[in-house]
Amino acid sequence: MPPQGMAVLPFIFHTLCLATFFARRGTPVSIALFDLDNTLLGGDSDYLWGCFLAEQGVVDREYHAHENQRFYDQYQVGELDIHEFLRFQLRPLAEHDMDTLKHWRDLYIEEKIIPILLPKARALIDEHRRMGDLPVIITATNRFITGPIARLYGVDQLLATEPEVVDGRYTGGITDIPCFQDGKVQRLAGWLERNRQTLEQSWFYSDSHNDLALLNAVTHPVAVDPDEILRRHAGKHGWPVISLRG
Repeated sequence: MPPQGMAVLPFIFHTLCLATFFARRGTPVSIALFDLDNTLLGGDSDYLWGCFLAEQGVVDREYHAHENQRFYDQYQVGELDIHEFLRFQLRPLAEHDMDTLKHWRDLYIEEKIIPILLPKARALIDEHRRMGDLPVIITATNRFITGPIARLYGVDQLLATEPEVVDGRYTGGITDIPCFQDGKVQRLAGWLERNRQTLEQSWFYSDSHNDLALLNAVTHPVAVDPDEILRRHAGKHGWPVISLRG
């Protein structure tokens, strides 16, 4: 559902632009999907947000560092309880007003994200645009963090975990299925249906075995600087393996 008040105007404009794009190109269009963390970025934006908050003294440094690392380790081996993690990760959003959060986010983007933007990732996105494909970033990391990062890459279409906002404040909850593992496939399916698109000609670039469900759903899966589990799977199935680092 679009936001209330004046915020609805960008939503309408964005929707009209997307509809115009599809109408101009005809349907369906080719979709180029990109994971964000450790794929388009040379690091993990979720993990780095936790590090940033600890460095700023917003959260208890020792406790948060321990939990942040615990969840990250679970993610790497495919054992993350996404709902437990989101309760942890979204709590600071619920404890502070929006202006303060946006100020911290600006600092975080400058200090933590800009240094790990990857020129080869930007070039890959631009190459898909030149081919006539529609770039879409699809990530488990929440929209508060990832919205500005998608804009840095010039990508308008973002599927992310959606934090709940009530009366201008985050609640610590979410408003849709977490955009993680099978949830990515479900969220994408909803997006495709709303926009009358298919995965008939589609790419997905990811570093993580947590994305195998979606990698198996597209016509052109690509492993990007993959973890070991995904590297083995890609080799077994003849998927391309590329690097966007360096």
